[in-house]
Amino acid sequence: MTFITILLLAAITFTTRYLFLEGRLPVRLGPNIKQLLSYSAPAVLSAICLPIIFVHDEQFNWATSNPYLWGGVAATIAAYKTSNVYWTVGIGVCGFVLSGSYF
Repeated sequence: MTFITILLLAAITFTTRYLFLEGRLPVRLGPNIKQLLSYSAPAVLSAICLPIIFVHDEQFNWATSNPYLWGGVAATIAAYKTSNVYWTVGIGVCGFVLSGSYF
């Protein structure tokens, strides 16, 4: 059953990507759909990052001693100020390490 599910998901992923990446097919997205899809990357990134930052031991952690919180704040400020992925990641990691957590 698991193998069939993996194959079906692979087929669905391939089909959806092929439809939009193949230039010879007449499938085009309208401007409203393109604008709507522009919000998908920040939404997915938030859905992945926020539980990592705020949930520890299955409890909400809003404490100022939370190194993930300080790393996230530093990365958010760096992303806003620099618009550079490398600086954002570097400053976020520095904020995490300098907040007291040394892995």
